[in-house]
Amino acid sequence: METPDRIHLRDHVVAADIGAFQSERGNPQRLRFNLTVELHDQPTGRDDQVDSVLSYDVLTRAVSVALADQRYNLVETLAEKIASEVLAHPAAARIEVCVEKLDRGPGALGITISRNAGLVAAEKPKPPVTVLLWTAPAAIPGGAVVIVPDAPRLPLPEGGDSRRIALLALDQAAWALAGKLGLEVVESRTEMDDAIISGRPVVWAPTRLAVDMDGTDADPLVLTGWLAERLGAGNIEIALPDDAPLPDAPQDCRARISRAAGPES
Repeated sequence: METPDRIHLRDHVVAADIGAFQSERGNPQRLRFNLTVELHDQPTGRDDQVDSVLSYDVLTRAVSVALADQRYNLVETLAEKIASEVLAHPAAARIEVCVEKLDRGPGALGITISRNAGLVAAEKPKPPVTVLLWTAPAAIPGGAVVIVPDAPRLPLPEGGDSRRIALLALDQAAWALAGKLGLEVVESRTEMDDAIISGRPVVWAPTRLAVDMDGTDADPLVLTGWLAERLGAGNIEIALPDDAPLPDAPQDCRARISRAAGPES
């Protein structure tokens, strides 16, 4: 039997207010984190794509999220929280978490726990996200927003794979729109999830994720509905010029579509 692949975070040091003793309260101390995660499957990331693997950002983010959740008396409780955060990722099969205090004695004092997926409460609510189809200037909603660019008005080259050409044109439109809005472009699901968790707006260049999507075209409205379904987005907004009516959207996302507000003055 093959040994499962593992990814790890080593010697990650963060200062935090932690401890059960009164002398520890209000006095941040250094904590060292070492995490090792066994993966369910051999990564298909031999194609060098970030979405094929469990991102290292998942590990550092788990530490940050756990520390932001509450003040802990015990490193054991903190380690459990980190384990549950990482095991919420479908690629994680097992985790070993070591949390050590570096300022409480002559050496490092801490705990090491091992947990398997399915044996801890690893379910996390999805952060709210709005998917916005950008066909005209609009105010960007607060919180996590993924903006889908509108199709360019210029004629596309003829011949070849017309759908792929249309998607690549949308990628170009995404980079141009992001430059105008001063936003980041995301291409992978990993980048998108990071933006959603951070609550920042981004512009989506769709080719990498949508090239294998079932369908015959690369219509931005269809892509908007598809992405909203993948993200579990409760809101789909369309930025439209003037008083143009909402377009006829795919049946499965009509109830979630609304008109985006005009640009802020």
